[in-house]
Amino acid sequence: MPAQTIRRIIHLDMDAFYASVEILDNPALRGRPVIVGGNCDRGVVCAASYEARKFGVHSALPILSARKLCPQGVFLPVRMSRYQEVSCRIMEIFLRFTPLVEPLSLDEAFLDVTASQSLMGTAEEIAGQIRCLVRESIGLTVSAGVASSKLVAKIASDLNKPDGLTIVPPGREEAFLAPLPIGRLWGVGGATRAALALIGVRTIGDLSRISPAILTTKFGKAGMMMRAFAAGIDPRPVEPGQAAKSIGHEETFAEDLRDRKKIEKELLALCLKVGKRVRDKGLVGRTVTIKVKYRDFVQVTRSLTLPEPVADDRSLYHTGLALLTKTEITLRPIRLLGISLANLSPATASGQLALFSQSRDRGKDHRLYQAIDAISDRYGRGSIVPASLVEKEEK
Repeated sequence: MPAQTIRRIIHLDMDAFYASVEILDNPALRGRPVIVGGNCDRGVVCAASYEARKFGVHSALPILSARKLCPQGVFLPVRMSRYQEVSCRIMEIFLRFTPLVEPLSLDEAFLDVTASQSLMGTAEEIAGQIRCLVRESIGLTVSAGVASSKLVAKIASDLNKPDGLTIVPPGREEAFLAPLPIGRLWGVGGATRAALALIGVRTIGDLSRISPAILTTKFGKAGMMMRAFAAGIDPRPVEPGQAAKSIGHEETFAEDLRDRKKIEKELLALCLKVGKRVRDKGLVGRTVTIKVKYRDFVQVTRSLTLPEPVADDRSLYHTGLALLTKTEITLRPIRLLGISLANLSPATASGQLALFSQSRDRGKDHRLYQAIDAISDRYGRGSIVPASLVEKEEK
């Protein structure tokens, strides 16, 4: 029998992507601590340049905290459309080397180049070519990890940032992982890390020395999965072209919201954005989720799975209102509100009319949303809005 082909996976991760795009567009920012976040002090950091990270600024840090740590920082709003544009160009470069590209976000992806090596060189050479192309044609740097599995490739790409390349030869996965902190292993969060510390596990290598019986007793099936990961075993394939798992939008408010009517209007505004995006992608969904973050940063989510898939603003809004009653918005001020639609599937032409709310005239609903979307596409978002939102703007 022929020897089994050894997979070669590359994980590519753009360096401080949002901040790097801002510097690319404005070279005067080069060398300065650039922090990309919300438009107000109540948002969180989305990306920080490496100059800003030296001050302790990192993603998900509240903007106010970032300002205290780095008062000389350049704080910029998020320009998502620009980042998406650059991301598309980067993904096009990846696709020159293999059709097996699995994007994880705008700025990172897995590539399976096992079959590409006969034409384009070794996986290491391919990773080098990609990094050169991204730098020369776009002007940004990307770090890469090359290994036989997704797990090890992803960990490797993070070790020599920025602009790094880390190669893990086949058969060296376990030795490569052994000295690294246990927190680098997928699935090991704060609580699991603390529980592992109680049995003497602080590095990935420590985990390999714990008996399967102990791991199973303490962590169940997750214990054996962690042990396999510690040995570098990860058979998951690179899955190209994965559909979005959910579509949503959220807003951090300049001032805490206390009034229920104002909260409901903000929810409606979010539903209009999510509904339009869902319909633009030709999708419908069944699971509606709202996210609420209170003044003290405590965050809760509430979800409901509907009997039929929907794609209309009305169904999103009415479901969101029902879910709000299961939160403490009448008792606690909120700083963030979000809504998303998941459990997505294509909206087929034959079943399209049945997927727009539960009104008696579904055909009329369908035509209404088609007209609203057409007006928005032609004249811009906000050219047609519910009266309640107009009232909100005028107050």
